[in-house]
Amino acid sequence: MPADLAVIGLGHLGLPLAQAATTAGIGTIGYDPDPHTAALSGADGPLSATELRRLLSAGFRTTTDPTALGRVRTAVLCAPTPPGEDRAPDLTALADAARTLAAQLRPHTTVILESTAYPGTTEEFLRPLLEEGSGLTAGRDFHLACSPGRHDPGNRTHRYANTPKVIGGLTPACTEAAAAFYGRLTDKVVRARGPREAETAKLLETNYRHINIALMNEMAVFCHDIGVDLWDVIRCAETKPFGFQSFRPGPGVGGHAAPIDPNCLSHKGRSPGRHPLRMVELAQEVNSRMPRYVIQRCATLLNEHGKSARGARVLLLGVTYKPDIADQTGAPALEIASRLTELGAHLTYHDPYVPQWSVLGRPVPRADSLYEAAAAADLTVLVQAHRTYDLQGLAVKAQLLLDTRGATPTGAAHRL
Repeated sequence: MPADLAVIGLGHLGLPLAQAATTAGIGTIGYDPDPHTAALSGADGPLSATELRRLLSAGFRTTTDPTALGRVRTAVLCAPTPPGEDRAPDLTALADAARTLAAQLRPHTTVILESTAYPGTTEEFLRPLLEEGSGLTAGRDFHLACSPGRHDPGNRTHRYANTPKVIGGLTPACTEAAAAFYGRLTDKVVRARGPREAETAKLLETNYRHINIALMNEMAVFCHDIGVDLWDVIRCAETKPFGFQSFRPGPGVGGHAAPIDPNCLSHKGRSPGRHPLRMVELAQEVNSRMPRYVIQRCATLLNEHGKSARGARVLLLGVTYKPDIADQTGAPALEIASRLTELGAHLTYHDPYVPQWSVLGRPVPRADSLYEAAAAADLTVLVQAHRTYDLQGLAVKAQLLLDTRGATPTGAAHRL
């Protein structure tokens, strides 16, 4: 099957896109310069081992050969843009991907950016790289657009086909070219005024999530201090049919989409503080404190039962950033485990999706028998509530159970 689409970057955005395109009958190749990634080794990414096998059997293929990029009609950049030291997206991998594509770019190709980035990336960062490397002009010789990724790993309700795609093209023709492509994959396409609006929509969506989780995390600490059951408060509040959207507190906020303050981008040459997004800064501050708060609660619970954190046997349940997936990106479990180790606790862990786990460079023993491990531990901490966990049974077996997700039955455990 000849390839119409090249997905550049086979991570949490690229593979779901490849899956959706292949399912829609679009001949698709996946390009990644890393041979290990291009081989789709393991099943710990955004797709399960079964999904990967189906994808490959349907005709999807991967390559490390950049010349394959010159034979497609659409190229989508899904390179990772993790937060850098200044909390701005690190565009190193995106720049490499753009230069690789530019060397192979042909006229009339549609190039789309899905990677998370700051407003202006498509026009000010990506466009020059593509034009300089190809000798072609965006908007005239090839189409250029931005359509930020919206994949939600593990979400069984909102999949690629029923999640609207926002598209902002450099020109109206660029927007329509990208819309024609995504129209084959999704039920609804939303046209933004341009790339900046599309990029900023992603920024708003991400910051909205982090700010609201931060509010719930502050409420969790406040309600614990005054002896109020926050989880019952949430249950009551979410019955309001307007003006309230329910979020949940937790031990921290993981995932690939970190909150972004676009005015803190040193490489953009802007003066920090000119128009600071104070809500975003405060949300980041609140959410980054939550692993330390969990440690505080652990130490207090152990102390109340005549035990010290030093020498305590602590079992951590669930070390991924979301339930029912293997992705550990930004998961708060790592910081919680690191701090417990520094306090002298003896750690074990269990996660049905993570067969091996290391903290501070040392492997953490994995519990074989979950109930036996909970019964033997001085403290069990539910960090991620996977569906496979029998929380009622674990609550009965555990000597002490701290539930950071509010997933246990009322009264069965100490909740965040």
